[in-house]
Amino acid sequence: MTAHSSSAAPDLDPHLHFSARFQSFDDLADGRAGPRRLAALRAELARRGLDGYIVPRADAHQNEYVPPCEERLAWLTGFTGSAGLLVILPETAALFVDGRYALQAPAQVDTAVVTVVPLATTRPEKWIETHLPKGASLGFDSWRTTLDARERFAKAVATAGGILVAVEDDPIDPLWTDRPAPPAAPIRLLDLSVAGEEAGAKLRRVREALAEERLDGALVSDPHATAWLLNIRGADVAHTPLPLTWSIVPADGRPMLFVDAANLPDHVHAVLERTADVWPATALDSALADFARGRTIRIDQATCPVRLANLIDAAGGTVSKGADPIALLKARKNAAEIAGMRAAHLRDGVALVRFLSWFEAHAAAGGLTEIRAVEALETFRRASGNLSDISFPTIAGAGENGAIVHYRVSHSTNRPIRAGELFLIDSGAQYPDGTTDVTRTLAVGTPTAQMRHHYTLVLKGHLAVARAVFPAGVTGAQLDPLARQYLWAAGLDFDHGTGHGVGAGLSVHEGPARISPLGHLALGEGMILSNEPGFYRAGAYGIRIENLILVEPRAVEGAEKPCLGFATLTLAPYDRRLIELVLLDSIEREAIDRYHRFVREAIAPLVDPETAGWLAAATAPL
Repeated sequence: MTAHSSSAAPDLDPHLHFSARFQSFDDLADGRAGPRRLAALRAELARRGLDGYIVPRADAHQNEYVPPCEERLAWLTGFTGSAGLLVILPETAALFVDGRYALQAPAQVDTAVVTVVPLATTRPEKWIETHLPKGASLGFDSWRTTLDARERFAKAVATAGGILVAVEDDPIDPLWTDRPAPPAAPIRLLDLSVAGEEAGAKLRRVREALAEERLDGALVSDPHATAWLLNIRGADVAHTPLPLTWSIVPADGRPMLFVDAANLPDHVHAVLERTADVWPATALDSALADFARGRTIRIDQATCPVRLANLIDAAGGTVSKGADPIALLKARKNAAEIAGMRAAHLRDGVALVRFLSWFEAHAAAGGLTEIRAVEALETFRRASGNLSDISFPTIAGAGENGAIVHYRVSHSTNRPIRAGELFLIDSGAQYPDGTTDVTRTLAVGTPTAQMRHHYTLVLKGHLAVARAVFPAGVTGAQLDPLARQYLWAAGLDFDHGTGHGVGAGLSVHEGPARISPLGHLALGEGMILSNEPGFYRAGAYGIRIENLILVEPRAVEGAEKPCLGFATLTLAPYDRRLIELVLLDSIEREAIDRYHRFVREAIAPLVDPETAGWLAAATAPL
């Protein structure tokens, strides 16, 4: 990699159409249209003999990022978060969101017609039990609802004395007259140098997993799993190089891939046929019914729609509800995937350091906005010549906007970045060889003592996770308190997990591994996760510090079990102006200095002298 040009304010690429990135879904997700659209839906439900309906924020695969044609919840209510569920009844409607969207949801929907309900206080099932009238029929979308969700809804509806009705043709679709067309992006092959393992070898490992559980096959409903298995990528959704596909993997025999033929170039089709039988997407029903007859089929309880599980039952098959056998194999990266992730993070580190240098030179003087900062960071990333996409919509919150955990800047919310406040920027990139996700909280001018105090408490938890050494078998839930301990001691906390799994050139949010109170999977060598504790003072500022970390072996003298620890992949300095030194012990100070030295030695040779000078100061010993 050669040295990059100066970190002076970048010229924006006119071909990027940045303005479209910050549209607040004015045509798709207009909260002002909520009353009219909800009234139209109620009329359609009445025409179908339904008293209510459940609207999840989901597609048929339960993807985090969905094609525009699947954004039904956003179109109906104005809420654009990546997770949410609406229950609409004749006289009321409730939108259920988690802590990430506690501030965003009320700001986006018309609260006169939609009540925003925090999941932390009330689950949708409990709300249904108390609000669904006796004898009322409540519909749900069988294509976009999992078996687990259906079971929860069925119990709640039964408790209320109502009737749960499966619906295959969503009643929102005929109302959404300008609904975008389904995606039709070409599928491409992933080079073996990046994948690290032939599809045939991966298939053998999946079959071994099926045999261990005495399964006849698996319906793979998660497109990420199929993409990993067959070494393919696509562009059917934003931010993830994903082809929307289904596949069936027998315990004995060739897998079947279901995909629109128009999305499959001839040379890709020819390579895939060496390993799998390629079917048109429209053949899924008949092929699944034929395969399921007399067989036990694993379905992924997190992604498989009710409709396909019902099809297996109707065909005479047996549904085995459980984890996708591919998920754990995919989570443990091989040597080539790890090398690709390291290369991606080095490339990303150059862009991040150039951005941080530019930001410090311009922010305190005024004139910058949240959108301008997002545009600049993406421009620095594109300067590498290797950026495929951002890995999620950049979270760039100045002042009070930083307290909105998953804030998404738009033209209507964009605000100036002012001196005396904090700026939180959480961003990531997709490169051909890897995926990044990094958060830095930056002081604009001189921070207050309270800002420094809270930042350092978060940093101490972040360092505690990064330095952790633990026996094999320890779960993410067991590690999660390490990140919170210093905040807890001050009576503080944060309302999200400490870390999520990250894919290698796939989803930036990947299961099944995570560091959170719900992270019950033992962490294993080769897994990549985020380490991102935070603190959010509503109406004032948000703080989050995030690096990606790789699980790797650790030699511990006298250990009775194999031990593991973390290697940090992210390359970007912490903001030294926000570190309160008196709150750090000597081990923590040395950990910060060691990390900063690691960043400086990796990045300084790859940037221009001006940026290298800034980096030297930003990473100077504490």
